[in-house]
Amino acid sequence: MAGELTRLTPRDRHLLDLLDQHKTFTTDQLVELAFGSIGRARNRLNTLHARDILDRFRHYQRPGSQSWRWTLGPVGAAIIAAANGATMPRPAAVRDATARLAMSPTLAHLLTTNGFFVALTGHARTHDGARLIRWWNETRCRETVGAVVRPDGHGVWNVAGRAVPFWVEVDLGTETLSRVAGKLAGYAALPPGRAYPVLFWLPTAARELNLHAHLTRSGVPDGLTVATAAADAAGAGGPAGPVWRVAGRGGRVSLADLTPAGGGARWDA
Repeated sequence: MAGELTRLTPRDRHLLDLLDQHKTFTTDQLVELAFGSIGRARNRLNTLHARDILDRFRHYQRPGSQSWRWTLGPVGAAIIAAANGATMPRPAAVRDATARLAMSPTLAHLLTTNGFFVALTGHARTHDGARLIRWWNETRCRETVGAVVRPDGHGVWNVAGRAVPFWVEVDLGTETLSRVAGKLAGYAALPPGRAYPVLFWLPTAARELNLHAHLTRSGVPDGLTVATAAADAAGAGGPAGPVWRVAGRGGRVSLADLTPAGGGARWDA
């Protein structure tokens, strides 16, 4: 493993850190995160795979083929463990973790959640003054807020010095609308310093419309800013663009224009 350290580029180390935190990305997501070119990405990812730094999997799909899903390989996991002062994982244990992830019923949800933050990162790469300051996974969120609520992720989006913290709930259309809206009670119970806007990232415009109708009937807890957007209607700007509809208001605003309802939420704590 020591010899591999001298061959890793800063971008390689960045990819290892991202995979350690967020488990898996598709090839296209890694292109947007770090490469900008599918050709360069494939060449480097295949090299890292051949050296057991990365691992990958995909499921049978017809017609065509599914994009590779990339994870840490045995050597990559050992490098991360060494950097963190942790016990070196057995190669077989790393392979087993990849196999479990490949068969996990929550894999699609994880990839969609990661894709939300990847889109913000990609937008920042091509827009001066925009930056994703913070990106927390579900585990990191739970460490912060405990059992009160279970966000899928948390981020801080900054445009021209204006920082907007948010919680995100990724919906795949598999839960009832009452269950989706019911999550807001947990966010309302968070302390004022964590009362960030709650974003619902929905798969279709129809699903978003139905959720808004439900929220109109049931109401939004006091002290919360709740906004929704549909992935299939987001366009090239993705979640950074003027796609967010705030519950109880008209029109659409960009992510940078969202503000906490109470104005007192802090992201730097």
